[in-house]
Amino acid sequence: MAQRGIAEIVTGAMVLLLAGGFLAYAVAHSGRSIGAGYTLHAQFERIDGMGVGSDVRLAGVKIGTVTATSLDPKTYEALVTLSLADTVKLPKDSSAAITSDGLLGGKYLSLSPGGDEQMIPPGGQITVTQSSVSLEELLGKFIFSVTDMVNAVTPKPGAKNGTAPKSQTP
Repeated sequence: MAQRGIAEIVTGAMVLLLAGGFLAYAVAHSGRSIGAGYTLHAQFERIDGMGVGSDVRLAGVKIGTVTATSLDPKTYEALVTLSLADTVKLPKDSSAAITSDGLLGGKYLSLSPGGDEQMIPPGGQITVTQSSVSLEELLGKFIFSVTDMVNAVTPKPGAKNGTAPKSQTP
């Protein structure tokens, strides 16, 4: 009986060890980095769909993550804090844009390097930013513009199909 109890404990320990190995493998190959990096800040009018944990990409390659978002109480704009890999240095005139990962995909922060010779220091600010574009707003504008165009082309009731009245001469 005691031998059976020891076998169950050993089997349980092996299962837990195996589960821990799977967990370590998943974390190591998930694309998330726990390593060192440096912090930058950016300010946007709106950051719809992007939040903490969103990717930061340069040329389509993930180089960091969004680590914090908050609201500036004076300007009512979104403040974004991002962590970048130490190997990536950005020129001072670089820009940041919130981009969609496809039609229904998530949002990420896309960086475009500038041409300045001076680099943004750790803790610095990206000053050239482009806010998130709302798909719903664009669709609404499109629908209303098409409706206005159809109304402009459709003849009004009582009008004679665009012909001007004939002038009467005595």
